[in-house]
Amino acid sequence: MVNGNGNRRRAPERHRGPVTLRRESIPSSTADQRLLDSRGRSDWRTRDAWRALRILSEFVEGFETLADLPPAVSVFGSARSKPDSPEWAMAEGVGAALADAGYAVITGGGPGVMEAANKGCAEAGGLSVGLGIELPFEQGLNDWVDIGIDFRYFFARKTMFVKYAQAFVVLPGGFGTMDELFEALTLVQTHKVTRFPVVLMGRSYWQGLLDWLGDTMAADGKIGADDLKLICVTDDVEEAIRHILAADAALTAEQEAQRRAAAAAAEARAARRTP
Repeated sequence: MVNGNGNRRRAPERHRGPVTLRRESIPSSTADQRLLDSRGRSDWRTRDAWRALRILSEFVEGFETLADLPPAVSVFGSARSKPDSPEWAMAEGVGAALADAGYAVITGGGPGVMEAANKGCAEAGGLSVGLGIELPFEQGLNDWVDIGIDFRYFFARKTMFVKYAQAFVVLPGGFGTMDELFEALTLVQTHKVTRFPVVLMGRSYWQGLLDWLGDTMAADGKIGADDLKLICVTDDVEEAIRHILAADAALTAEQEAQRRAAAAAAEARAARRTP
C-alpha cells in the first residue's frame, strides 16, 4: 500500500505471541474479549479449558524472560502524549534518571509517555523493557525497547509490571494509567506488596484527583487518612528518584534486621539444646 506521498504505508498488523497477523487475517476481537464475553458461551466447557493452558504459557514466558532483570521501576502514562508535551519531556528525564540510578525501566511498550521513558532509559545506557498487549487498535512495541513481550491477557501482563518492579512512576494518562495506579495502591494498602513507592509526576494534572481522594473518599471514611501517604507527588525528577532510593534502602535495612533477628533466634535455640 502506498500513501499520498508515494511512500509505502505499513499494513495493519496484530501480534499473538510469535504469530503476526496482517490485513484480512486480523480477527475482529482480542483474546481478552473472547475470554470475558459472557454471551454465546455454548462452547465454554472446551474452549476455556484450553485457554487456561494459553494463559499459563503467558505467565511462564513472562517469568522466564524477566527472571534475570536487574532492579526495575515500572513507568506508566498516556499513549497519546506527543513529543512536544510536558509529560513526554518528564518521562524521558525519568527514564534517564532511573537508568543512571541503576534501574531498568518497564513500560507498556507503546507510544507516548511509554516511548519517552524507554527512550530516556536506552539513551542513558539502561535496560529498557516493554510489555505490550493485544488491542483492537494495534500499537506495537516502540523502537526503544530492548526486551519486549507481547501479551494476550491484561492480567498476566499486569502481574509482570508488579512482580519485577521496585516502584511505580505514574505520569499523566487515561483509564489504563488509572487502572495501574489504583491496583498498585490497593496492593500496598492491603500489604500484598511492601515498601512499594508510588510516585505521581505532574502535580497540576493529579491535583484534582488528590483533592477528591482527601475531601471525599477519606473524609467519608472509605480510605484511611494514612492511605494518602502512600502517594508521593512531585514535578521534580530528582525528588522522585530520591524517594524510590530511600524506600529501597529502608526495605533492605528491614530485611537485614529480620535476617539478623532470625539468626540470633536460631543461635539461642541451638544454645538451649546444647547440654
